[in-house]
Amino acid sequence: MPNKNILIAEDDADIVELLSLYLTGEGYTVFSAENGLAALERIASTKIDLAILDIMMPEMNGYDVLKRIRESHNFPVIMLSAKELDTDRILGLNLGADAYLTKPFNPLEVVAYVKSALRRYYDLGASDPGDRSPGEEHSLVVGELELDLLKFILRKRGRIVPLTPAEMKIVVKLMSAPGRVYTKAQLYACIGGEFYESDDNTMMVHISNIRSKIEDDPSNPRYIKTVRGLGYKIEAN
Repeated sequence: MPNKNILIAEDDADIVELLSLYLTGEGYTVFSAENGLAALERIASTKIDLAILDIMMPEMNGYDVLKRIRESHNFPVIMLSAKELDTDRILGLNLGADAYLTKPFNPLEVVAYVKSALRRYYDLGASDPGDRSPGEEHSLVVGELELDLLKFILRKRGRIVPLTPAEMKIVVKLMSAPGRVYTKAQLYACIGGEFYESDDNTMMVHISNIRSKIEDDPSNPRYIKTVRGLGYKIEAN
């Protein structure tokens, strides 16, 4: 997917140079920022399609930059960090990151994540109303949830529910077949590819985040139900 603008927010010049080399080789336009504030300034002045954020940056750390991004943008964000603890990974995902990679990393793996995230993002939002037949449904409804398939906007009782691209993909999958049970591997396939045991926590975090946004009582969910030993389904009781 060429001609997309990638922002690398990283204070290590060697890492910026390495990632820039691989990403420009794939046809992407790369912008860089050496600290969090510079990253936000670039985002304000340039159309960014995906951001790669280091967590430990001067001026403003990657978590705070991510928070600011999610206030007004939903483009994919990949976090880079030397921190390998699950708590750090979960924090990044909770804040709206689409992927969390630890250093040292293989630059080819980063490129693969970039391609996958952009493909999911634009497949999700590139639906053209003219591509649909006159009789085709333009929305999905489950209880008080309504998903606009033209604009990919989820509403609950008429109010917009803000979702990250990964969360939206999961909701679209579940709402397309209410009552059907999807395994974690099936849901993960729609947001990131092949499922591994290490991805188990990632999917649980996504489901937890979605529940916190759509459920009146996330601890006793009405919509997204866990089917023990199998996966998840959506229904309205």
